[in-house]
Amino acid sequence: MKLKELERQAVQVWSPASQYPVYLATGTSAQQLDASFSTDGTLEIFEVDFRDPSLDLKRKGVLSASSRFHKLIWGSFGSGLLEASGVIAGGGDNGMLTLYNATHILSSGKEPVIARRQKHSGAVRALDFNPFQGNLLASGANDSEIFIWDLNNLSVPMTPGSKSQQPLEDIKAVSWNRQVQHILSSAHPSGKAVVWDLRKNEPIIKVTDHSNRMHCSGLAWHPDVATQLVLCSEDDHLPVIQLWDLRFASSPLKVLESHSRGILSVSWSQADAELLLSSAKDNQILCWNLGSSEVVYKLPTLSSWCFDVQWCPRDPLVFSAASFDGWINLYSVMGRSWEVQQMRQADKISSSFSKGQPLPPLQVPKQVAQASLIPPLKKPPKWMRRPAGVSFAFGGKLVTFGLPSTPVHQVPQPCLRLVFISQVTTEPELLTQSAELQEALGSGNLLNYCQNKIRQSSLQSEKMLWQFLKVTLEKDSRMKFLKLLGYSKDELQKKVATWLRSDLSLGESPQSKGDDLNSNRQQAFSIQTSKHTTWEASASSAFFDELIPQNMTPWEIPITEDTEGLLSRALLLGELGPAVELCLKEERFADAIILAQAGGSDLLKQAQERYLAEKKTRIAPLLACIIQKNWKDMVHTCSLKNWREALALLLTYSEPEKFPELCDRLGTRMEQESGWALTSEARLCYVCSGSVERLVECWAKCQPASSPMALQDLMEKVMVLNRSLELLWGPDGVSPGPATTYRITQYANLLAAQGNLATAMSYLPSDCAQLPVQQLRDRLFHAQGSGVSGQQSPSFPFPRVVVGATPYSQETSSSRLKFQSSHQVPILPPRPRIFTPQSSLVMPLTPSHPSPYQGFRMQNTSDYRPSGVQEAQPLPLGPGVRPGPQDSLKNAPVPKGNHQRKKLPETFIPPAPITAPVMCLAPEPRGVLSSQPAVPSQCQQPLEKINRKELPPEHQSLKISFEALLQRCSQSATDLKTKRKLDEAAQRLECLYDKLCEGTLSPPVLAGLHEIARCVDAGSSEQGLVVHAQVVGCSSFSEVSSFMPVLKSVLTIAHKLHI
Repeated sequence: MKLKELERQAVQVWSPASQYPVYLATGTSAQQLDASFSTDGTLEIFEVDFRDPSLDLKRKGVLSASSRFHKLIWGSFGSGLLEASGVIAGGGDNGMLTLYNATHILSSGKEPVIARRQKHSGAVRALDFNPFQGNLLASGANDSEIFIWDLNNLSVPMTPGSKSQQPLEDIKAVSWNRQVQHILSSAHPSGKAVVWDLRKNEPIIKVTDHSNRMHCSGLAWHPDVATQLVLCSEDDHLPVIQLWDLRFASSPLKVLESHSRGILSVSWSQADAELLLSSAKDNQILCWNLGSSEVVYKLPTLSSWCFDVQWCPRDPLVFSAASFDGWINLYSVMGRSWEVQQMRQADKISSSFSKGQPLPPLQVPKQVAQASLIPPLKKPPKWMRRPAGVSFAFGGKLVTFGLPSTPVHQVPQPCLRLVFISQVTTEPELLTQSAELQEALGSGNLLNYCQNKIRQSSLQSEKMLWQFLKVTLEKDSRMKFLKLLGYSKDELQKKVATWLRSDLSLGESPQSKGDDLNSNRQQAFSIQTSKHTTWEASASSAFFDELIPQNMTPWEIPITEDTEGLLSRALLLGELGPAVELCLKEERFADAIILAQAGGSDLLKQAQERYLAEKKTRIAPLLACIIQKNWKDMVHTCSLKNWREALALLLTYSEPEKFPELCDRLGTRMEQESGWALTSEARLCYVCSGSVERLVECWAKCQPASSPMALQDLMEKVMVLNRSLELLWGPDGVSPGPATTYRITQYANLLAAQGNLATAMSYLPSDCAQLPVQQLRDRLFHAQGSGVSGQQSPSFPFPRVVVGATPYSQETSSSRLKFQSSHQVPILPPRPRIFTPQSSLVMPLTPSHPSPYQGFRMQNTSDYRPSGVQEAQPLPLGPGVRPGPQDSLKNAPVPKGNHQRKKLPETFIPPAPITAPVMCLAPEPRGVLSSQPAVPSQCQQPLEKINRKELPPEHQSLKISFEALLQRCSQSATDLKTKRKLDEAAQRLECLYDKLCEGTLSPPVLAGLHEIARCVDAGSSEQGLVVHAQVVGCSSFSEVSSFMPVLKSVLTIAHKLHI
């Protein structure tokens, strides 16, 4: 998307990254002339304000110059001073180099020109400030002139090397290395790039294309890798960008070919080393991804050539482009519709043509509207990617990722991104108590567990509750509940006996004592005689029974007309009902009860009701409850001060079938009518009734915001009470209610969050149909992986939604795997699988059992404490490792023949790139930077050897694969030039076969060749090129120089032919 535009025939330069606000400096271009043919120049500075929606730039400073500019560069020298904006260097005609103070240009105060130097013999077209030492400026002009200027002393510049080197040619570009401060490179029209070591003051290597058609128009160093640079060609016959690595300077690592005409400018993003801008004579501006060698952003075709593109150092999304049509445009690589800008332009034109009458609406063709949409980058740029991140996963896992803490120059390329998975434990006390509960439940020793809880409880209410819970596990629980409430039969008998003895000692006569003694004797005698059975009675005992007692006082039956007489007549006639009525009227309640008992249960019941209704004593309601057994009314009418007595009555008299309901009613009334004062005591009622659901609901009312330890305390009580119910009714007789299920699920989630997955799963009810329980069970089952033994996989609890039919392939099924136990897992980059000869560095990965979804299966690597996370050392993995041993090319076509390729490892870890210059030349040729390409071995012009040995069996598949590739390329090629290249390649590959016969190749190279052959068999030439580049980067030049370049040529042809 275009952000700003400026109509200037000028060269451009951005302000340094440290400068704010962002400025863009322009100088009148020496390559263009206006209608006046004036040679005067102007240096202007514009503020770039993206908050302003207009396309115009605000000019902040202007300065007239005596000459025009070929190149502008803005350095940060002096920007550390107060109100300092750095230095602008301008290269002009006739070797003129001018330095300007940017602050003075902006303020229009002091003299802005710092110095003018005319040391060069021609136009100064190349300038660059050292990124490490801002006072060093490199300049290049005609006749191979390169000067190094020190801004602290501009009198005598330094000249690297000698000017006597032939042939002399122009300097198109100079660039300082972005990692090593004393390395400088220069590009020449002949296609040559020279790398200078300023410590030695001489060139250390020259990079050139063997085709001799490369006309360099620009170069740029890799922002991160010290040994890599890109060169671009302005030749219309070879419009390419070449990526070179100085460790393998015989041929470029990559060649980017999408421009149709010569390339004029390149710019490498300092914020993302994978992004490279290029502009060419085909009126196109492309943004490349160097990792995949594809164009990830493309501007619409311009109306003129763009001779200079530059990334904005401060805002990585923005770049500028200067074109020969006299416009400098600022764009964003994020893409956007140009509809707003087009409408603004249309309105501007309409305002010029409108004369008071509105114009008809603009009808934009559909094709034009679609073409105005510019897609953004295909891949998020580096500055938008998270450098680090953290997330909690199921099971108390803490997943973190980030860049390694090693120094930048030690980081391998590509940089490994590790994922750390740690176990988080925030509630260690909860885990301890949960383990104690689990042990008690497993061993069945809950009595000792409850006793320990009683001993540890500090509150009397908690101690009482645990005492009740302990009683539920014992026999004769009702009598023990009564004892806990303070009512014991033994103690009552002792108190009654003591009370009776005290009454006798106060007012008894000797006669009464004697009568009492006689009665006791008679009672004892009657008890003893009652033990004899009827068949033991003899005739002699019957004789004594028939004897009439002597000297007995006769008693009379009253026949008077008073109450006594009426009562006697009623009894004589057998009318017990009227007799009871007379006794009750005369308040002779004892006589009435005795007579009613003789008259039957109905009469007795009436007498009892009349007695209880008329006798208003404190004990009467209690007597009524016991006699009438109306326990429901007692529960609802008794005073809550006597909740203990009410519970004791229920424990003593209520029937077992009605006892739980009555206890629940009493507990509910205690909760509702006591104003929460008896809520904790109500829990005792629920324990006595065995109502787990009511106990949980009561706990929830007392704990509106439950803490983990409070939930643990509840689960301890629930589990003990559940176990007592299982002992009473059996395991199938206990079914949790909704509130209990919710709390158990909450507790299981809490245990799972602490990493205790197996224990969490043991608490979930097995027959619960609630969806949250089923989903949690499913997650716990699969989170444990192979740790679940002897359990059947739960049913899939999630609704299945068909979102569309997709072809199922064996490759995709093989990639749906589960990781084994590990501490770190590398992020899987979206790139082809790459090989490695070091199999010991690869983590073994195996597929898991089939399941509805796949997940990680990790060990508890560390616990998360308030002091921090303890992490294990990461396991280094190669880039591009896929989660599983399945070969992605499993179904690839296999070449003819019965030869089996040797099984090799699947990932390759390239060595760390060189980030500093080579200090000395060692005898070992590996990694040596040579100024001259090494002389190939005797196989440069291979001859057919008659007596050559047979290829080893494990390497015969290489020859089969490469020859099959050559044959397919020859059949698909249409031009003679390509076929000739293929014929030459077939001859030069004989060198490879000779080395295979001799066994002189190292194991990493052999592993790389087999991986390339595997890619060839699968038809993935692009992947083969990726592997080829990595093999070259980690191998000795002398070892692979005879066959690797030709192999790359064949792979490139196959890629172009889509083979």
